[in-house]
Amino acid sequence: MRNVQGAMTLVLLLTFMGCGAVNQVQDVETKDKNEFISNTNCDQIIDNEFITICYDYKLKAAKAVSYILEGDLMNESNIDKRPSFYSEKSLDKQYRISTTDYTNSGYDRGHLAPDAAFDWSQESLNAVYTLANIIPQAPQVNRNMWSKVEKFSRDKAVELGKLNVINVVKYSKNHKRIGDNKMAVSRGFYKVLSNDNKGYKQCFYYSNRLNVSSRDDTIDKHDVNCDEVSY
Repeated sequence: MRNVQGAMTLVLLLTFMGCGAVNQVQDVETKDKNEFISNTNCDQIIDNEFITICYDYKLKAAKAVSYILEGDLMNESNIDKRPSFYSEKSLDKQYRISTTDYTNSGYDRGHLAPDAAFDWSQESLNAVYTLANIIPQAPQVNRNMWSKVEKFSRDKAVELGKLNVINVVKYSKNHKRIGDNKMAVSRGFYKVLSNDNKGYKQCFYYSNRLNVSSRDDTIDKHDVNCDEVSY
């Protein structure tokens, strides 16, 4: 009887310790998210189950977007047909953006949470086509530089099993605006990748300048100290 009780006590103790370890990892993993996505930093937090967006009313744009990439989903389905962009209905109309704001602006409609990482179901793919997840990106950045780090992120998620991602957008004080809705154009943006359970964290920064050549661009040229990440 004593042996049974002792075994039960050991199991309970290990379970408690295991839960503590899991909670500790979760606390570390959510630290970055809480730093950039909070009621203090965001006028509105938009959570559509797949991604979380920190939205700023004055900028009429996202300040940060966070999400988790599950490695086993990165090569699932790969839906070819892309949905249409849509205005974020959870925002008051005065803070919404339209696709026409990008017309003749010189900027692409650039995803923060990328469609290629969420094309494993129609619901997840639709979620990243809200215009709240889209910012003006210089064409050479969106189509070449940024797409490289997005693929790197998907590959890293497969390698590690799971990857926490936060994209933090940096705006200048005198930022440019585009379209009838006067959406702010960012100075640049960070991508923060982490998996604390595997001891991995890496950060990248991309300038949003127009007409910059991407010919010799490599991911390592954008690698930055994670302590530098800020709005």
